[in-house]
Amino acid sequence: MKLPFTHQRSVTMSIFGAAILVSLFIWGCSGSGDSPMSPAAVDNGLSLANPKIAAIVPIQERHTKEIMANPDVLGTAVTLNENGEPAIMVLVSNTATSKIALTELEGVPVQLVYTDKIVAKKGGGGVSHTAKQTPPIQLGTSGGWRKDLANGFCCGGTLGALIQVGGNQRILSNYHVFEADIVNGGNGTTAQTGDFIIQPGLIDVGCNAANAQNVATLVKTSSLPGSNVDASSATVITGMVRTDGAILEVGTVSSSTVGASIGQAVKKSGRTSGLTRSTVGGLNATVSVSYENECAGGIAFTKTFSGQILVNRGGRFLQGGDSGSLMVEDVTTNPRAVGLLFAGSSQVAIANPIGQVLSFFGGTMVGN
Repeated sequence: MKLPFTHQRSVTMSIFGAAILVSLFIWGCSGSGDSPMSPAAVDNGLSLANPKIAAIVPIQERHTKEIMANPDVLGTAVTLNENGEPAIMVLVSNTATSKIALTELEGVPVQLVYTDKIVAKKGGGGVSHTAKQTPPIQLGTSGGWRKDLANGFCCGGTLGALIQVGGNQRILSNYHVFEADIVNGGNGTTAQTGDFIIQPGLIDVGCNAANAQNVATLVKTSSLPGSNVDASSATVITGMVRTDGAILEVGTVSSSTVGASIGQAVKKSGRTSGLTRSTVGGLNATVSVSYENECAGGIAFTKTFSGQILVNRGGRFLQGGDSGSLMVEDVTTNPRAVGLLFAGSSQVAIANPIGQVLSFFGGTMVGN
């Protein structure tokens, strides 16, 4: 999610003003350890192409609508259980008012994972991911829409990666970081093509855009609520962003991408938590996420995503302000992109598969 700050004489962080309040929320929850869905052993061959995994996807999908009709259920996914067997994960609210008694579906084991709400995460050692950089900047840094201030709050997220669309390089981030303001509401304006994207984001410059720098111009594509990705992009202003797309503490990435697999080691570089590592815990996830129409403007619509990637240790891997981070495989040199992070909870983080994101824009990764 992107992270909001109050816009007052002293700027303070509000843990309640997240731009996307949903069943899955990427904001300041701190995990206490490994997620209970962590596989016993890492097997990088356990992608959706694996016959054992593929065989249970239809079963998961047949039952998801019925299961999620229970308001205490936040989502489903394909995973491995503690015995290393393919299973169906059911995400259950920590505040559930009824007991979920599922143990199997059509002979497939069910693993219940209890979690707090999942939300989209606007929002912050070694390298600072919030400091104003000398151009050309690296990505994996604080940034956002220049006018993302309303209702006494200012918001921001992460400038995630560099993509190529047609003949132009664009910064990739989330819809709810760049263009979620679609009502005049608390600031008398809405996000439009051509608006400036800044670095750092307003939350890191005292809610005063004059203290930031313009690095790109928004290309409004309105991925939500209609599409299956929370994604947005902005055309780079010449000289303001490294043309190789380098990401803080990651370096350059590969121009090719890779699909997610259960147990896959991944990492990300984001505004708030910097460089963090985890493993993929679930595939083909269906989750519901609630969105606001402007910075801290109240819930406007709920979006159910399908085919998403779940990552273990959500609260330690992804925090408020890390929304828009690129998730890549955890290798040292030129890692391949796996997904675009946008929401989470204390137990899980959620990513759009990178293939879906690039297809939405008709783009490719900038990399080696």
